[in-house]
Amino acid sequence: MTRAMGAAMRRIHVGNALSAFGLGFTVPYLYVYVAQVRGLGAMTAGLVLAVFAVAALIVLPFAGRAIVRRGPLPVLLAALVTAALGALSLGLAGGAATVLLSAAALGAGQAVMQPALATMIVDCSSADTRSRAFALQFFLQNLGLGVGGLIGGHLVDTTRVSSFTLLFAIEAAMFLLLVGVLATVRMPHSPRMEDAPGQSGRGSWRQLLGNRAMVQLCVLGFVLFFACYGQFESGLSAYGVEAAGISTSALGTALAANTLVIVVAQFAVLKLVERRRRSRVIAAVGLIWSVAWLAAGYAGLGHGSREMATAAFVSTYALFGLGEAMLSPTVAPLVADLAPEGMAGQYNSAFALVKQLALAVGPAVGGPLGAALHGPYIVTFLLFSLGITVLALRLGRQLTAVQDRPWPARGTRVVRRGGAAAGQGAELVEPR
Repeated sequence: MTRAMGAAMRRIHVGNALSAFGLGFTVPYLYVYVAQVRGLGAMTAGLVLAVFAVAALIVLPFAGRAIVRRGPLPVLLAALVTAALGALSLGLAGGAATVLLSAAALGAGQAVMQPALATMIVDCSSADTRSRAFALQFFLQNLGLGVGGLIGGHLVDTTRVSSFTLLFAIEAAMFLLLVGVLATVRMPHSPRMEDAPGQSGRGSWRQLLGNRAMVQLCVLGFVLFFACYGQFESGLSAYGVEAAGISTSALGTALAANTLVIVVAQFAVLKLVERRRRSRVIAAVGLIWSVAWLAAGYAGLGHGSREMATAAFVSTYALFGLGEAMLSPTVAPLVADLAPEGMAGQYNSAFALVKQLALAVGPAVGGPLGAALHGPYIVTFLLFSLGITVLALRLGRQLTAVQDRPWPARGTRVVRRGGAAAGQGAELVEPR
């Protein structure tokens, strides 16, 4: 990594922390703000959450091509300005229509930030440093969300609309501060779509869909996000309250345990996973999450004491955090390594689209199931977690040695590299 790439990477990490810090101020309180503080009711609050997902699903297919054609930085700056305007207007909105339009702007901006920042990390890192860079990104995101949520919780007052307006104003200010931090960053040159003028947007999507490994990774990613992230604040929390009798304070403790495990264990876990096969690391996450779902099953369906049920439920969230810490230096770098040269933005956006789809479907399926059908809920997501292990091992058979385990490739010399879409890997010659 050159000095210029290192300087750019430091700004990118600062940007990740600032954006997560800003989001932490409002994300936990959005439902309460719309339904109770603005008095628009539960239906409108639910629509706001749905608008976030729909906006992301609409803009992400176009975001990938824009990143490839224009580069990630201009796209990120446009997304930040859009999100800042959406956040500020959401804090001032009083009617349902204004709230929904503001949420659409905020959701679209937030959705595009993710693949743009991921592509900037790819452009500013090498194969040797990429896993650590994505691990640091995930660490800073969780730390920023936790600190922002903690401070926001002390500022908010449900009896005063102005306290929520302040939260959204702080969020908008963080986005605009990030614009200032990144506007002058010098990104290393990376290939753009203009370098291959014959490549159309439809052709780039056809190329991506022709990459069997990427398609399998997207299927695996959907199951990952559906079975874990899509359940945190919907099905699993509903199950904890209804089946296990978990109090709201215990639920908060469980969420804090999840964040704490990620923040404390991230770099220790990184040393364990970065030299191992990526497919097997993901497969191990499936097994860890299976244990987590068994612990959740004991919490709600077992016959232990209230204290044992609470401990088991908190351990469920902690085990999910351990799995997340293992995935952060594994999945995102793999997406980058599967992308042909100049197509990282397209691949990052496609994977972000899969994530948003899973996060939209997960609560819709898991919420009612976790609240009413406790046994089937646990069995269903236990099977999904075991499915993660199976899908990961199958994915490993589609990956080249360099894609699945890049570290042994250090010091080797690449003499031929085939197209990723054709499924061809790099032919390596060991140094003499």
